[in-house]
Amino acid sequence: MNCEIITIGDELLIGQVIDTNSAWMATRLNEAGIRVKQMTSVSDDPEHITKELKAALNRSAIVLITGGLGPTKDDLTKDTLCRFFNTTLVEDPKVVHDLTVYFKSRGRELTETNRKQAEIPANCTPVYNKNGTAPGMWFDFEGKVIVSMPGVPYEMKAMMDEIVIPKLSSLFRLPKVSHQTIITTGVGESFLSDLLEPWETRLPPYFKLAYLPSTGMVRLRLSCYQSNDSLEVQLMEEVKKAKLLIGKYIYGYNDDTPEKIVGKLLIEKNQTLAVAESCTGGYISHLITSVPGSSTYYIGSTISYANEVKTRFLGVSQEVIADKGAVSEEVAKAMAEGVRSTLGSTWALSTTGIAGPGGGTADKPVGTVWIGLAGPNVLIAKKFQFGNDRLRNIQITAISAFTMLRKEILGLPD
Repeated sequence: MNCEIITIGDELLIGQVIDTNSAWMATRLNEAGIRVKQMTSVSDDPEHITKELKAALNRSAIVLITGGLGPTKDDLTKDTLCRFFNTTLVEDPKVVHDLTVYFKSRGRELTETNRKQAEIPANCTPVYNKNGTAPGMWFDFEGKVIVSMPGVPYEMKAMMDEIVIPKLSSLFRLPKVSHQTIITTGVGESFLSDLLEPWETRLPPYFKLAYLPSTGMVRLRLSCYQSNDSLEVQLMEEVKKAKLLIGKYIYGYNDDTPEKIVGKLLIEKNQTLAVAESCTGGYISHLITSVPGSSTYYIGSTISYANEVKTRFLGVSQEVIADKGAVSEEVAKAMAEGVRSTLGSTWALSTTGIAGPGGGTADKPVGTVWIGLAGPNVLIAKKFQFGNDRLRNIQITAISAFTMLRKEILGLPD
């Protein structure tokens, strides 16, 4: 079953807002056995919206639309859909009631402008919005389905998970689709491909392997589109075969992240973690605390951006900083050792580097990063040379730090 996604809004086309809706929707649809064949972003222009909707309906049985459902004059989706389906707007009593309750709970009156959001095309089935003010709209059209939803991500996501996907699953006979994602780090995409070639060439024709590189890691998504009872067994057997070839590069599966993996290990071993960050500016700490349950093992951090903070709070010697420089093996070790001693953690990570784009020198160019690690009978630091992109350098430093810690916890070779 094929589907297309249309996102509406000038803000998407000028780069003011990044379209995260399409990627999220595609993931959920694929899990349900619905293949997304095309994603299109269009401006707030009735003619453009209509043209793309017609084209999408010629190609696919399902068209999902987000955006343009607000109460202001630049939100044109409802009026455009009315003209497309040759109908008129009518007020939905339930939406009026929901809007009244919504605004009253926030100490506000329902204005005439906001009340207009209760107007929906007469021939649609409303998709009620429990998280916002704009209802979605479901249209059955010549054996096909069109659903228009708000562009606000958390409103759209609730509609998709609770109403749209379950209803699509009941209407269409969907194939069983299964995925397993192998997450690797410390190895490039082309090298992985060479290692996996003997296995990949022998995959059954109903299996598909995708290489998904990103900052500091490569995901290998293995998908199977054949409906039978042995599907999951076959999929897991193939994953085991791949593991035999690239096992030392695998750190997790599916929705695992470096911070989740490290957290699980710390919980299993009843150990704790502290962090001293300089060039990453708190990013590692943010990732740690984004994991539910991190309070079990995470003690705290010091954002020691200035040298004075490294000295005052972490005990890093001024002489060492003067002699070796803040970006050095000695300082990285001292930072890790200092925060571990101060906070009393089992393990401690530290980062110090030149994130860029300025600040580099001949012997320490932009992208030079030292990561320190202190733990039971362990005090090490490792030098990395990343690129010139500041944000990417921060991200890959965090991944590298978690990878170092994971290996030390498990006693793996570098």
